[in-house]
Amino acid sequence: MPIGSVLGFSGLSLLLVLTPGADWAYMIRAGLRGRTVLPSLAGLLSGHLALAALVAAGIAAVVARRPEVLTVLTAVGAAYLLVLGATTLLRPAGPAAAAVDGGGSGLGDLVRGAGVSGLNPKALLLFLALLPQFTDPAAAVPVGGQILLLGLVHVLGCALVYTGVGVGARTVLAARPAAARVVSRVAGAAMVTLGAVLLASQLITV
Repeated sequence: MPIGSVLGFSGLSLLLVLTPGADWAYMIRAGLRGRTVLPSLAGLLSGHLALAALVAAGIAAVVARRPEVLTVLTAVGAAYLLVLGATTLLRPAGPAAAAVDGGGSGLGDLVRGAGVSGLNPKALLLFLALLPQFTDPAAAVPVGGQILLLGLVHVLGCALVYTGVGVGARTVLAARPAAARVVSRVAGAAMVTLGAVLLASQLITV
């Protein structure tokens, strides 16, 4: 596939990754709650990889024929954000919280991260609507393989940015318990707001 397509998608993908959203809020939460952000980061990345694999397998064509599939996926993702955001608001993260719960289960963090990214409507739209436009049906590599390659490019950008977000939150706020609780509540509120807006938009269109 043309290198120009890869570079063009890389730039667009990075712009979207740098835009704060549910993934950012989750990584800030992970940085404040745990001793390491790796399980949460691995969860987010696995969710994005799963989306790329689904699009490569042809789910984009299914969504084109049955738009209600995207509506259901978006509604489920919105509901998940509401639950996770409400939990964060009720139990704001910080050094004290991490000391009490040990930073949470690594497997639990991975699963929650996969849910956040795998059901993130912004990621769904990126992969379903934008990613196929950067493929070349005439290229030697099949379209499915091109989508997987572009998906890996996106995941690499996610890994770099989200590592910085999580580690930065932990480093900067670990010694500031009050600020950590405020930032955690802001992250929780952001997830609740995103979830509520998305859920309302889906209910209105039904």
